[in-house]
Amino acid sequence: MTVDSFPTEPEAANELMRLARQINRANRKYHAEDAPEITDAEYDALVRRNAALEAAFPHLMRPDSPSNKVGHEIAASPLGKVPHEVRMMSLDNAFTDEEVAEFVTRVRRFLSLTADEPVLLTAEDKIDGLSCSLRYEKGRLVRAATRGDGQVGEDVTPNVAHIPDIVQELKGEDIPEVFEVRGEVYMEKAAFLALNAQLMDEARAAAEAKGEAFDDTTVRQFANPRNAAAGSLRQKDASVTAKRPLRFWAHGWGAASHVPGTSQHEVVRRIESWGLPVSPQFRLCENLDAMLAAYRATREGRAALPFEIDGVVYKVDRLDWQARLGFVAKAPRWALAHKFPAERAETVLESIDIQVGRTGKLTPVGRLKPVLVGGVTVTNVTLHNRDEIARLGVRPGDRVVLQRAGDVIPQVVDNLTREVEREPYLFPDHCPECHSEAVAAEGEVDVRCTGGLVCPAQRTERLKHFVSRAALDIEGLGEKTIDEFFAKGWLESPADIFRLRKRRDEILSLEGWKDKSVDNLLAAVENKRSPDAARLLFGLGIRHVGAVTARDLLKRFTTLPELRALAEQAHVKEGEDAVVAASEAYSELVSIDGVGPVVVEALGDFFHEDHNRAVWDDLLSEVSPPPYVVETKDSAVAGKTVVFTGKLETMSRDEAKAQAERLGAKAAGTVSAKTDLIVAGPGAGSKLKKAAELGIEVIDEAAWAQIVQDAG
Repeated sequence: MTVDSFPTEPEAANELMRLARQINRANRKYHAEDAPEITDAEYDALVRRNAALEAAFPHLMRPDSPSNKVGHEIAASPLGKVPHEVRMMSLDNAFTDEEVAEFVTRVRRFLSLTADEPVLLTAEDKIDGLSCSLRYEKGRLVRAATRGDGQVGEDVTPNVAHIPDIVQELKGEDIPEVFEVRGEVYMEKAAFLALNAQLMDEARAAAEAKGEAFDDTTVRQFANPRNAAAGSLRQKDASVTAKRPLRFWAHGWGAASHVPGTSQHEVVRRIESWGLPVSPQFRLCENLDAMLAAYRATREGRAALPFEIDGVVYKVDRLDWQARLGFVAKAPRWALAHKFPAERAETVLESIDIQVGRTGKLTPVGRLKPVLVGGVTVTNVTLHNRDEIARLGVRPGDRVVLQRAGDVIPQVVDNLTREVEREPYLFPDHCPECHSEAVAAEGEVDVRCTGGLVCPAQRTERLKHFVSRAALDIEGLGEKTIDEFFAKGWLESPADIFRLRKRRDEILSLEGWKDKSVDNLLAAVENKRSPDAARLLFGLGIRHVGAVTARDLLKRFTTLPELRALAEQAHVKEGEDAVVAASEAYSELVSIDGVGPVVVEALGDFFHEDHNRAVWDDLLSEVSPPPYVVETKDSAVAGKTVVFTGKLETMSRDEAKAQAERLGAKAAGTVSAKTDLIVAGPGAGSKLKKAAELGIEVIDEAAWAQIVQDAG
């Protein structure tokens, strides 16, 4: 497989489609069939590549994106299906110390902790096994299930009876009425080798008994210990499992009538006391340095371990903090897998090309002499920006070190010929597409073309973004069609798309167009004259306003004119009254969950430009997006506007707003006649006075917590 490290938008869409298919197939082969076709490093590479492309092109995220899936659904299995009462999640991965540090920082930020407040985390080796859930009722094992797709697994209750580490009855103190132990079924390396040797011997004996020549290439053996464990556990005939040397250790839990402890460390040790083994590497870490020390010690001792591991798992120790942190997509916010280092390789940087994106950013792309890294042939690598080129000192002809495997987008980590005399690479100061000046804004490292809509690279890419699936999703208006219509002068701005009906005869005269295809295209365009407001906003390609941010903004303002008015007001910087109003508008915008100063600045900059306002007005003369409607949950505050003020003592402001959004409420930053409820902590001031004037209900933090609890 060849990896293009920095594709164009159409290339990214095609690659995401291929990645979805590849990862889904890999998941099926790995989780459902126990017959992997690629290595773990290759799989990690595909997943990271998919995540990186989705981050770079969020509007291209597919409905079948692997980012939202855990494992693989169980289909046509000889084993019975078991729904999980509590979903079995996956883990987010980190590959560097910096990513681990950022994880700890995110935890602190989300929980609104002071700098000196300790955050204890557990660390344990990440064994390469098959996830398994053991449900105990009144201390007795009643059901065992694989993870499956996280929602439904396979019933392997008879099979786990033959694993000596898994006790049929828990013994000890404080055993809950119902408790679901979760862990990994694995096979030690020596047992794996012995099993493959046994399979070879059995095949040889069978061939000899039939008087046939023995061909060892036809013997199906297990690829690695993990697949040997999975294939042995997921047998319809439990007597086969009984002959396989499987092991188990516990690392967590799912459904429980009560949890026997207040911390991860305490509960895991309690599980161990009941007779189930846990990782011998399981330990408590008091800070980031201790976490990284545990990782390094585990990595250094990895080869001597009797089983395969591929990293270290960290978990926030306090269970009340775990509950507050919650989950995102398919993984908990309170846990992280720190994977072992990526594979590296050397090659030659043959040239450096400059690509111009739809926002005008000039991105240097290194063209490489093809090299195999982590099972993937790499030919291109992003060099990010001019500062990165200067830091590495790279020039065409240099010999460089690449890193991949854990890192899906290959990166240059070293320049081996830095000291060789050669002319330095000069980053262009003019756009290679339109020759407009290319500059970096103050405080930014990215160099951008100043040509705007006069730059063909930006204009066509913005139009393609506007009609893309995550934006207006206009079927039939693909890359080639936009390029063709743009070249003829028919499309220069988004509004021109809605004037194509006037060009029906001209389109029909083009090669390849027939009455039906033209009518289908025009019908698809007409069908978008009342578009979703958030999709329309996202489609305009305003810097820093992705699909999620667009929805967050429209949840608050519901209509585009209302959003524009506040964004323009927040950008005013002259006149005393205007500055006061701008400050209030700015505060209103940054109070929105998911919207920060960078987004507000980008919105203000967009509407400050005459040509952007002209494009906006022209577009809204052609389309009429209805008010944005937010789907609400059934709770005491669903549909209401809530304002949090004062110091919140049990949660951060961001966490409180996230709770309100989950309950179907609108979390506002300012008090107005539209406010329904105020949650006030210590130090609440002018907002309480205004609430009293308007007769708005005020509750304390404890009462809010009760509302959250009642909503489940």
